[in-house]
Amino acid sequence: MKILLTGHGKMGRMVEELALQKGWEILAALDGPDAKKLETLEKADAVIDFSHPGMLEPLANYVRRTGTPLVSGTTGYGEEQFSALRQLGETAPVLYSANYSLGIALMRRILALFGPALRADFDVELVEKHHNQKQDAPSGTAKLLADALDPGHTLRRITGRDGFCGARGRDEMGIFALRGGTVAGEHTVYFFGEDETLSITHSAASRRIFAAGAVKAASLLAGKAPGFYTLDEILFSTADTERMD
Repeated sequence: MKILLTGHGKMGRMVEELALQKGWEILAALDGPDAKKLETLEKADAVIDFSHPGMLEPLANYVRRTGTPLVSGTTGYGEEQFSALRQLGETAPVLYSANYSLGIALMRRILALFGPALRADFDVELVEKHHNQKQDAPSGTAKLLADALDPGHTLRRITGRDGFCGARGRDEMGIFALRGGTVAGEHTVYFFGEDETLSITHSAASRRIFAAGAVKAASLLAGKAPGFYTLDEILFSTADTERMD
């Protein structure tokens, strides 16, 4: 495969290393100042993007021009940018995930299957931990897991409690962010019930798992029909009819 890398920081370099180990060709590895090069670059078999929100417009123009499949792991997008990503799926296969860990994909699937039933009798809270250099909170992965639990956004998402805030409402879901040290990423979903507690945790020992997941996703996305895909759809479904349009 011939891949284009946008974002050549820690994650981008890990993706590059793993891709080269597989014998893939790197068409180019671009950072923000290189965005203009996207105007003339040839089509790749896939783009793997771990850049920043400001890179979206030139990247989207490249994908529209060439039809290259896009695997995006950039976090910090606003609603308008997510909408632009979804629209991009009309012209090329687009996969977005805030976390390319295969374990997180499985955790998300478990929560989507069993979370709604548990919510009837349990209070749901989510805690995420990351290194002290992470810029956004709550993490994109925390939001991904919250969406799996509550796809219709029927619960109020509480990101902090302080002072005399009253009893917890049944329509709440707490999402809390801890920052410190070099933690690669840990996410725990708690189900607090009457005299019992259930928790599901995923811990990342290294960011390398995210790079490996993105490389695997790129190999699976190549050749797909245009559409906006999620990671669990790519990993756990082989039918195009199950993709998210």
